[in-house]
Amino acid sequence: MFTKESVARVTERHQEWDKLLAKRLEKAPERLERFSTISDEEIKNIYTPEDIRELDYDKDLNFPGQFPYTRGVQASMHRGRLWTMRQFAGMGGAEETNARFHYLMDHGETGLSTAFDMPTLMGYDSDSPLSLGEVGKCGVAIDTLADMEILFDKIPMDKVTTSMTINPPAAIMLAMYIATAENKGVSRDKIGGTIQNDMLKEFIAQKTFMLPPEPSMRIITDTVEFCTKEVPRWNSISISGYHIREAGSTAIQELAFTLADGIGYVQACVERGLDVDDFAPRLSFFFNAHVDFFEEVAKYRAARRMWARIMRDRFGAKDPKSMLLRFHTQTAGCSLTAQQPYNNVVRTAYQALSSVLGGTQSLHTNSLDETLSLPTEHAVTIALRTQQIIGEEIGVTNTIDPLAGAYFVEALTDEMESKAMAYIDKIDDMGGILKAIDIGFPQKEIADAAFNYQSQVDAGEKIIVGVNKYQMDETLKVDLLTIDPIVEKRQRQRLAKIKEERDSAKVEACLNAIETASRGTDNLMPHLVEAVKSYVSVQEICDCWRKVYGRYTDPGMF
Repeated sequence: MFTKESVARVTERHQEWDKLLAKRLEKAPERLERFSTISDEEIKNIYTPEDIRELDYDKDLNFPGQFPYTRGVQASMHRGRLWTMRQFAGMGGAEETNARFHYLMDHGETGLSTAFDMPTLMGYDSDSPLSLGEVGKCGVAIDTLADMEILFDKIPMDKVTTSMTINPPAAIMLAMYIATAENKGVSRDKIGGTIQNDMLKEFIAQKTFMLPPEPSMRIITDTVEFCTKEVPRWNSISISGYHIREAGSTAIQELAFTLADGIGYVQACVERGLDVDDFAPRLSFFFNAHVDFFEEVAKYRAARRMWARIMRDRFGAKDPKSMLLRFHTQTAGCSLTAQQPYNNVVRTAYQALSSVLGGTQSLHTNSLDETLSLPTEHAVTIALRTQQIIGEEIGVTNTIDPLAGAYFVEALTDEMESKAMAYIDKIDDMGGILKAIDIGFPQKEIADAAFNYQSQVDAGEKIIVGVNKYQMDETLKVDLLTIDPIVEKRQRQRLAKIKEERDSAKVEACLNAIETASRGTDNLMPHLVEAVKSYVSVQEICDCWRKVYGRYTDPGMF
């Protein structure tokens, strides 16, 4: 982008400027001894053409919608269409969450996002002793198809896309979603949305696991294969860096381990015999929008470029759609503070802005009260309005990728790509992401990063407003959402009634078919769809898997 002569002139003038700066600093020193991103990557005082002298516009940037997609996956980006606005919703039972869905859609939400309670996430029904006191507390309780039908009552499933954040029983939730749509007269080829279905990041970071890694990968690959053939508008995996970052990783680690997980899934599908261009266009990603504004923008731009090159050069993808890194973003839950909770509105707004300027396709903005409880209607409305103001008031969507060419942004993008690729190369040398997980490599890297950041916060080297600086004695009253204990009672009663009234022989036959397929090589998804239509419960299917594959427990290698 620059000639050698022009860069040389800049270098000469930079040296002169350094002398002027040194005189200035004698009178007024800089605020900090060392400036760094929240991930502790050192930041220079100024960036110039010297820092991007090797940048090739055609090779490294190009235009939006053109390889390597650094500037965006669509040619028109947000000038053509704003991102899908999804507010994570799930509380109590299906009735309460359905009401929240309708509330959000009535106020301008353009896509649904479903949070499940802990028993559902872990593959247990509401009547399990392990579920006692947890039903509906951190998301919606789903035991059988009856719950899913209530959850999507009066929702046009052929017109609204739905994201479901669940992992060990993800295939079961997808089967229920398909069955619910078909019972409404909507064929499976007409439904659109995303199931998270990303177990690798569970082993690395979030830790809601059920089965060992190998059978988990088998079920995920079954899901990809089934969706490729039967549910073409569905994103069969949301490859998630979000939880890696929430566990304490740096931005570079989030980027590296997320794409390494993606490589692992693509490799598994290719080894299954699937053509990369048949399934890769429906893979999606999920990133965290943390508080360091420019670091986040650079992360998203680097991610697109890296994935495009990985898919083309490593997996031989020919279809440009296979090279597109389409991603959902959620603002950083781990950045929210219980102290001075209204500060969270400001944090969330800037995090959302970074994801928009970084080119996201879908966005959830956290509510100010989410560090204290599930969000109230008041708080979630502010969060949704934050997205709408960014999209339609402040002008940042009027041009595509407005930060492109900025010396700092481009230099940071290059640096993140280089350091993330070094991680991926190291994981390749270990034998791939499954091997790396087995020996605890990403887990230890994240733990070390989390410790380093917390140490900096404790020492006052990193500031959290209201926590380690600008504290206040006053306590602001924030209305909190509470879940009525009647939800758990109602859920257990409904489940008992279903178990009493359903065809027991058909249930047994369905579970036998799932066990046989689990021990063999048949794709599990058709058996799951048949089972949930017979009102087989989530735990009954998961218990079948636990019987066949065993339960996974964290090795605790730290």
